[in-house]
Amino acid sequence: MDEVETMTSLTAVSESPPVPSAWREWLEEHGPKLLLFARQQARSHEDAKDIFQDALVKLVEKVRSGEFVGGQAAWQPYLYTTIRRLAIDLSRSVDRRKRREDNVAADAEDTQYDSFHPWFEGDSSDDETRSQLEDRLKDLPAKFSEVIIMKVWGEQTFAEIGEALGISQNTAASRYRYGLEALKKSLSNARRRGDLSI
Repeated sequence: MDEVETMTSLTAVSESPPVPSAWREWLEEHGPKLLLFARQQARSHEDAKDIFQDALVKLVEKVRSGEFVGGQAAWQPYLYTTIRRLAIDLSRSVDRRKRREDNVAADAEDTQYDSFHPWFEGDSSDDETRSQLEDRLKDLPAKFSEVIIMKVWGEQTFAEIGEALGISQNTAASRYRYGLEALKKSLSNARRRGDLSI
């Protein structure tokens, strides 16, 4: 199943009318970027798909009810914000449930999460290189990695990132710059130790 079919299946609602072509085109263009952002926010690929779908449903409900303000141009910033909030809520919910389970069964093993799908795709990159780059990006503090993801893969401006994350445009730009510096330093250190094959 290709990425477009995946996006369409994520948004399928059995009782809803057929998806208009304008919505489908918008989703084909922006869906992969938003799903990638959800992957960065979530602990597993499956959680990311659920979060992404929930955010899309919330957007559709707001648009249909006439509550949504800003038109189509505001969909993407709204979805970035909603994905982030849903990921935080899911994470808190999972953490609370885990604490309850740990209290009941102290010797239970930690929950294992599915691995992320590659962010770096293409024939020129091997699996090991992709994995190493993804790991280095995931090791960054979330405030830096989420801005890098939104800027590089989401193609958002610093103003849009700031609005989605509830920070100023300058703070978004600073986090991007500091995040790239930290990523570069991490990659340099790994290369010196021989942990990095690129």
